Amino acid sequence: MATKVMTVRLSEDLAAELAVVARGDEVPVSETVREAIEKHIAARWEDEDFKKRLKRRLEEDREVLERLVE
Repeated sequence: MATKVMTVRLSEDLAAELAVVARGDEVPVSETVREAIEKHIAARWEDEDFKKRLKRRLEEDREVLERLVE
């Protein structure tokens, strides 16, 4: 699987808490971050309001793209 390196800026307090959680789970911080992101995305897909907003954005983007190719 291809991966992408990303940078995340955290407050010092949040970074310290993240490190403690990762150590407690005996996993790297990066694994803790990946798991949190996966859970967040899964929760968004279950949110009907979020899906409605995505559909609205899709329509808005489609309209702009269609104007650009005319």
